[in-house]
Amino acid sequence: MRTRTVYWLPTFRILALSAALLMICSGLVRIAWVMGESALSRPFWLFQILLPLAANVCFVGILFLDGRERLYRSAVPVWLGCIFFAVKALSFSSLLHTALCLFLYALVAVLYTATVVGHVPTQAPLWLLFGLPMVYHIIVEGRQKIGWPVHDWLPEISVLCCMAALLCLSLAMRRRPVKEGTYIRRFGDRNDGRRLRTLSPIFAVSPYIMKTRNTSQNFIADRFEVTAVDRYIAEKRQAGWKGFGVLHVILAAYVRTCARYPGLNRFIAGQRAYSRDRVIEVNMTIKKEMSTASPDTVIKVTFDPADTAETVFRRFDEAVQEVKRTPLDSSFDKLAGALNYIPGLLLRGLVALLQGADYFGMLPRWLTRLSPFHGSLFITSMASLGIPPIHHHLYDFGNVPVFCAFGRKRRVYETKRDGSVVCRKYIDCNFVTDERIADGFYYASAIRYIHGIFSDPWQLDQPPETVNRDQP
Repeated sequence: MRTRTVYWLPTFRILALSAALLMICSGLVRIAWVMGESALSRPFWLFQILLPLAANVCFVGILFLDGRERLYRSAVPVWLGCIFFAVKALSFSSLLHTALCLFLYALVAVLYTATVVGHVPTQAPLWLLFGLPMVYHIIVEGRQKIGWPVHDWLPEISVLCCMAALLCLSLAMRRRPVKEGTYIRRFGDRNDGRRLRTLSPIFAVSPYIMKTRNTSQNFIADRFEVTAVDRYIAEKRQAGWKGFGVLHVILAAYVRTCARYPGLNRFIAGQRAYSRDRVIEVNMTIKKEMSTASPDTVIKVTFDPADTAETVFRRFDEAVQEVKRTPLDSSFDKLAGALNYIPGLLLRGLVALLQGADYFGMLPRWLTRLSPFHGSLFITSMASLGIPPIHHHLYDFGNVPVFCAFGRKRRVYETKRDGSVVCRKYIDCNFVTDERIADGFYYASAIRYIHGIFSDPWQLDQPPETVNRDQP
């Protein structure tokens, strides 16, 4: 894979904070200026007021939300700002001045974008590109406006604040070393997944035909023999794995299956397919106490396809015990509690807003980490309740593509080829899947692989020999 440079903001130090504050000042100064104006045309409002204000807000939001992981998105407000300046330049009386300005704005947009997406190995050219126009505005145009009223100076101050913000950002951004073969995020990716751009046409078109997860779900009912799994569980409990059970084997088997069949870790968002690669997020609803009065809460545990059964067990058990031993609400409970205070109509509007933001990949990562509706798998155990597994629907909100429910163990007497009768133990396991992320053959192959793991669960004690990567 071709090596590129990745720029990011490691911490919000003085330069990054200055960039945000200067951009905020630019917007406030422009608002103050327009409040003193009257009889402005609609095109003027659109291109000279709303457009730069949108660029200001977008710049600050991206700086705080995506500065560490997706700084390349800051190219969007830069392009909006360049459009604003270009429209303004069309009103200049000198044709040469207009042409030079248009060339400069195009250069700013192209060079800044090329830099933040990693095609330029240094940000030094941006220092000159933002610094020299500032000097020109201060020395040349500033002298021409000496004696003007303060109100007439406000647009110039707004422009200077904008340039200073971009200069501060170009000084604050740092190059992050990237290992060879590491995927570099680019436009079109989300903060919780990378876009799959080489899938077959049927997978590209199907999300536009089957628009929701609820209308794209398939139901799979299967059973797994747990004879070997019972011996494996008994062996691990004797080794000190207190509480180790079928749930942890299923989780470890699913994680191992994602290493071989990474398509299971895809999801659909905004009518496009994405992959989480080596981040497997598993959600599960649990109770602090096994009683009908005990409230539900949701835990989310993150795994890697190379994790062993011990890693899966320890990590999942830590999350469960943390919820059960603390009397305080979890982060998810606090978020749900805050939403509960919002009146019904406002909450409905907020959810619609969140769905729209999720459609375009604009939800912040901290929110998708908390959300039980975002993840690789939602699993529920009916075994603890002593009932068969249900077929649980997929959620239209969020992007969880697979729901797994398993029931209690049951004994089945089967006749062998020689006519003898043998008693085997099974657990029923139901999967509800989003058919838009993989075809039936892919799902069937993955489930057959899980059957193979259940017949020899000791292979989960070692990391997989290879971890396959999903399509580019």
